[in-house]
Amino acid sequence: MASNKKYWKSVEELNENSSIVETLRNNEFVEPIPVDQFLGDKETLSASSTTRRDFLKYVGFSTAAASLAACEGPVVKSIPYVVQPEEIIPGVADYYATTMADGFDFANILIKTREGRPIKVENNNLEGAKTGANARVHASVLSLYDGLRLKQPKIAGKDATWADVNTKVKASLEDAKAKGGNVVVLTNTMASPSTDALIASLVAKYPTTKHVVYDAVSESNALDAFQAVYGVRALANYDFSKANTIVSVGADFLGDWQGGGFDAGYAQGRIPKNGMMSKHIQIEANMSLAGANADVRIPLNVAAQKQALVKIYNIVTGAAVSTSKIEKYDEAVVKAAKQLKAAGSKGVFVTGLDDVNAQLLALAINNALQSEAFNPSDAILTRKGDAKAVAQLVADMKAGKVHTLIMNGVNPAYTLANSKDFVAALKSVKLSVAFSMKEDETSSLTTIAAAAPHYLESWGDVAITRSNYSIMQPTIRPLFNTKQFQEALLTWTDNTVAYYDFLKSFSAASLAGKSWNQAVHDGFVASEASPLAATSADYAGAASALAQAKSNNFDLVLYTKVGMGDGQQANNPWLQEFPDPITRVSWDNYVTISKADADKGGFKNWNVANGGLNGSYATIKVGNATLENVPVVIQPGQAKGTLGLAFGYGKKLGLKEEMQVGVNAYALYANLNSNQSATITVANGEHEFACVQLQKTLMGRGDIVKETTLEVFNTQKAEIWNPVPMVSLDHKPTATTEVDLWDSFDRSTGHHFNLSIDLNACTGCGACVIACHAENNVPVVGKSEIRRSRDMHWLRIDRYYSSQDTFAGDIEFKDGSAGLMNSIDTFASMEDPSENPQVAFQPVMCQHCNHAPCETVCPVAATSHGREGQNHMAYNRCVGTRYCANNCPYKVRRFNWFLYNKNSEFDYHMNDDLGRMVINPDVNVRSRGVMEKCSMCIQMTQAVKLKAKREGREVGKDEFQTACSAACSSGAMKFGDINNSESDVAKLVESDRMYHLLEHIGTKPNVMYHVKVRNDK
Repeated sequence: MASNKKYWKSVEELNENSSIVETLRNNEFVEPIPVDQFLGDKETLSASSTTRRDFLKYVGFSTAAASLAACEGPVVKSIPYVVQPEEIIPGVADYYATTMADGFDFANILIKTREGRPIKVENNNLEGAKTGANARVHASVLSLYDGLRLKQPKIAGKDATWADVNTKVKASLEDAKAKGGNVVVLTNTMASPSTDALIASLVAKYPTTKHVVYDAVSESNALDAFQAVYGVRALANYDFSKANTIVSVGADFLGDWQGGGFDAGYAQGRIPKNGMMSKHIQIEANMSLAGANADVRIPLNVAAQKQALVKIYNIVTGAAVSTSKIEKYDEAVVKAAKQLKAAGSKGVFVTGLDDVNAQLLALAINNALQSEAFNPSDAILTRKGDAKAVAQLVADMKAGKVHTLIMNGVNPAYTLANSKDFVAALKSVKLSVAFSMKEDETSSLTTIAAAAPHYLESWGDVAITRSNYSIMQPTIRPLFNTKQFQEALLTWTDNTVAYYDFLKSFSAASLAGKSWNQAVHDGFVASEASPLAATSADYAGAASALAQAKSNNFDLVLYTKVGMGDGQQANNPWLQEFPDPITRVSWDNYVTISKADADKGGFKNWNVANGGLNGSYATIKVGNATLENVPVVIQPGQAKGTLGLAFGYGKKLGLKEEMQVGVNAYALYANLNSNQSATITVANGEHEFACVQLQKTLMGRGDIVKETTLEVFNTQKAEIWNPVPMVSLDHKPTATTEVDLWDSFDRSTGHHFNLSIDLNACTGCGACVIACHAENNVPVVGKSEIRRSRDMHWLRIDRYYSSQDTFAGDIEFKDGSAGLMNSIDTFASMEDPSENPQVAFQPVMCQHCNHAPCETVCPVAATSHGREGQNHMAYNRCVGTRYCANNCPYKVRRFNWFLYNKNSEFDYHMNDDLGRMVINPDVNVRSRGVMEKCSMCIQMTQAVKLKAKREGREVGKDEFQTACSAACSSGAMKFGDINNSESDVAKLVESDRMYHLLEHIGTKPNVMYHVKVRNDK
């Protein structure tokens, strides 16, 4: 029987006279498909030699398609391939080698693309690659899709064409040449031989042109010292895997010191092998990543650090420069110096003191040791800035001596301490040009704002070290009307060749026998660096000058966070929400101060009812510069009499309102020196921090972070330093691993995945956190939600301090308590960290328990266990009871309190079409009311199995990866199949150092940890 029921899609259809209903009924597409925008005309298309870089002419999902929303109905437009490129297989990722080079971060990387969209950064693991992508490098793919990018050039604030720009610049250059006016090209360190050649061509054509290199975060003193000794403006390179004893004075070599990238070598020496591991002694003011990982940490102010450096120089070289006694730590410094000397060629010394004399002594000490880890010949070329030349430029501009100023990759109106002088002087320059991705503090003031492309849209070459020549290739066509600086240089010198052709021709001399195609495929060419010989320098004079150092007021030590760096990516929400590894604070910078100084000065931190951290404000003065309303964090381990403050925050222009956070530390960066004398006073008000970890100390819970000393590790059985928890079974003590309430399944058939985390190798850098964000479409929730403990990170890195001087002391103190009241008093006192605590980092994600407590309490079976050891989440089954989160002992499940995708209340990358281009199509974007957590990257394990099946082979022994294990350059994380006895992870399961987190509760996780061993000899 036929039904007379009427079905309708919307209330509007009930209105018979509605024009909208009639339009939608008759038109499949509300708007005509804009084919011309994608394909161009017939002649252009037929003349095109189609390459991968041109595939967006044929690909359907492009920026233009994404941004054209239907005006009358919810139409999502997909344009099919006209001619499908051979390289593109829908649903299969392609990887392209390129080089990240933004003037601060440099790395050989791979870019994962899906249907033409770059969506993720991976490490380039070919031998010889300068890899080790940090958190900022991993996050840089999101900066490609920044909706506030400069989309076309502007002249005097108005949209212009590139022809207009070139005409105006060439006219100014000719005018300067005719009148003898000075032309200055101000760039960051591009480390690009081809660009240097193009600038040289500009100088040849316009002889009054001068090139000045300006690094926002300067290494000028270290460069001056190296140049004085070795004759090359570069920085010494180090391989910490070759060192048995490492002594550092103020150098955070696990952070951004000299460009970073040293953690992989360092971690190799930190994993105990054959009873041996390296010894690391850190002397510093701020608690840094290097200090947090050190065996011995000595907190000293800057003047005392200089005294310590002279003492080490005296003992290692036999010099006799008189020094002052270092209060409290003199013996410890002398002991460190003697251990360094005893290590001989297996010792290495580094310093981050921003003083040319200190840098000279570092070179002298390593040469005296004949250190194998010290490698001046393969010098680092990614820092070339000259602080003196920059100061002279500002003086010349103020004096009206600069006719034309051309800038690329710099933002001096934000990064110069005397930015007001620069801005005022800019008005006396006849023509100013700024190549920039943003309409920032500088490009908004210049005559011409030249829209620059992202590095993923660019060709280029980069000499990272003297042995590494790298190629940068585009992985997508330019999204906007942008031009590379190099293309402009070619135009201005009347060179009609395209930059790609120029680069290909120019690079021939540097390819060391490789073909151009092979170099592009690999991303770099490695060669042997010619040796550099040291010349004599006045080391005694340098030591005498350092020995006179004294501290007045507070020593302010300016530094870069591993999340924000120099601030170029301040509009990147992944990095803003990235918790600092030490303080665990996101969405902020702040001044760090010791507890003793805080108590004396009246500064406080406290927790409020919702769990958020609050703190005092401070006013900091350096010379005539004042920085107001600086939030204060009381930092365990901060040297007395010192302050720490991070660069990269306080930007206002070119950022969404949500990202305009923090204070501008560059205002205190006088003479581009990171060590300043400062005063600090309490200011009115209280600051609300977004801190993801309230628990500061481990409080003696040795079953969470297990650690021991090298001596105990070598002399005692594993059950002493890695005990298995015991329970009572039939009134007999029995290991928890032998007791089971569950019926176990046979897991020996097929794959069974485990993740291994070595606490000795984990430096806490956080690259894995951002890689997980990118791979798994983890949403950004913003500062307000973070304060409510609603962060969505699938992977967190817990940081614990010792409440006594050592974690071993914590356990003794805890075990010494007796009775209820004494235990309460003991634990209350253990909440406060030591003045100079030991630190432990522990990455924690879903443990994928074989006996998972979350699975038994889910009323709708949304979470269940897979045969391969992964704990699954079926999002469309989840009804948001959150029972699983309550029952999880590891607290790793994340609940979507809101819809974070396409929601203007959360105006981050998922709220605009351009930002959503970074989304990984292999992973669902979760909705409101759904629980989510680490999936052990099941989409990656499935892709590996399908690839092997298609190729008719077995999966390789270490072919399986997760986002975090692939991103971990230190090797702390290893992922694989324990049913393959040849895999690394199968061998790690058998290690004496292996344990499971909270092993006594019997969840039998598939994530394992390895006992942390400290070298306390």
